[in-house]
Amino acid sequence: MWILGFAFRIIDWFIPDAAKSERSELNLARNFVFTHLAGPLLSQAISVFLYLSDPDPGFACWTVIIGIWLFWTLPFVYKWTGNLQRTAVATVELLAFTSLFGAYYYGGVSSPFLPWLIVSLLLGFFYLSKSPALVVALFTFNILVFCGAHYLWGFPELVPKEDLATVGWISILSATIYMSWMAIYYANMMSMSSEIEHETESHRETALRLREAKDMADAANRTKSIFLAKMSHELRTPLNAVIGFSEILLENAELDGKGESKKADLRRINGAGQHLLSLVTDVLDLSKIESNFIELKTEQFDLRETISGIVASVGPLVSKNGNRLVVRCADDLGIVSTDATKLRQATLNLLSNAAKFTEGGTITLLASRRKSPAGDWIEIQVQDTGIGIAQSDLANLFQNFGQANRTTSTKYGGTGLGLALSKKFCGLMGGGITATSEPGRGSCFTIRVLAWMNEETPADDNSLSPAASQFATAV
Repeated sequence: MWILGFAFRIIDWFIPDAAKSERSELNLARNFVFTHLAGPLLSQAISVFLYLSDPDPGFACWTVIIGIWLFWTLPFVYKWTGNLQRTAVATVELLAFTSLFGAYYYGGVSSPFLPWLIVSLLLGFFYLSKSPALVVALFTFNILVFCGAHYLWGFPELVPKEDLATVGWISILSATIYMSWMAIYYANMMSMSSEIEHETESHRETALRLREAKDMADAANRTKSIFLAKMSHELRTPLNAVIGFSEILLENAELDGKGESKKADLRRINGAGQHLLSLVTDVLDLSKIESNFIELKTEQFDLRETISGIVASVGPLVSKNGNRLVVRCADDLGIVSTDATKLRQATLNLLSNAAKFTEGGTITLLASRRKSPAGDWIEIQVQDTGIGIAQSDLANLFQNFGQANRTTSTKYGGTGLGLALSKKFCGLMGGGITATSEPGRGSCFTIRVLAWMNEETPADDNSLSPAASQFATAV
């Protein structure tokens, strides 16, 4: 086995790296190098017997011998040029010339060198199958030169034909071995090609089945989203009734001065209903987005007033954990045109998360409006001094039902839909959300959406500005 490995290392030394990338090309290159190393070695017996048969070895004898030796240089030519096709052209021409030159001086049309002319033709069609016209042209040119030389000068009889019998047998035997090797290699190549075609067909069928399975999965996913959207819508009606009646009962209990335990039970019922309603609303929004039922309600509004309303709504939640809310709004917020409800919901989600994961710290809300050649942008940042998020967990934040890690979900609760929905909302408004964080030092979430959208610019429009498309891709 080590001998075989050593032989392969020698052969592969001649093969350029570019030819080693594909198995079929590598096998062809190996066969070329091997036959050009072993073939001349096999033909040395012809050189020896020709030299011994020629009573006066001269120009013709040494030309044939040198022609045989030159085949050893072709693997080096292939290594230096890196082009198997051009080297194969040199092979065909050299073999045709050597065989016809030897036939001209040694035996004419009954020369022992003529079998190698057939070998040269077969090699030409084997290595130059994409250029059959070139092979025919080379073969025709050499035959015409051979016939022309015979017509002009005849066949010089340097060695009697009967003395060429030994050389003839050796030549025929060498050519037979060479052609047998090429036939075996060609049969292996055809078998390999058949296996590759079978494997390709198998992969094609697998790809078709996978495509069908994907289409079925997509259809099932759309059906699921439609089902969730309808069920979530139906669940909101009884939940609103539960919340409404619990609020009425709570007001009556406070008016009647009933015990605190009963009021606490009613508050828990109301709180549970509110929480369940928010979950159902999130699922409804998510399913609408996935089933392409959600629409933007673009309107013009004062961004500063909207920020003030968001701060008023989130104030009690922020102070619940002993946090302090800092609001910094730029002076030029002005009037914007986008979906106020979705912008408000995305901002509230970020503030709620900051309040949940921060205790006794500071939550900062920054709002600004940035104008650039790429567009007019709303930028809202929510910074906190909470627990922070590891860099490896940031990728999980914006996935459906995704949270930073299992510990966070167990300790702080939540479904993981808030950030996923916020990102989808911002995407509909022509932007996105980015996040930076450091464990133990807090997080910063940034909303960036188009400040001016109108009815002529739908959310799924592909003609968004390049900056908007780049930002949406980045997040």
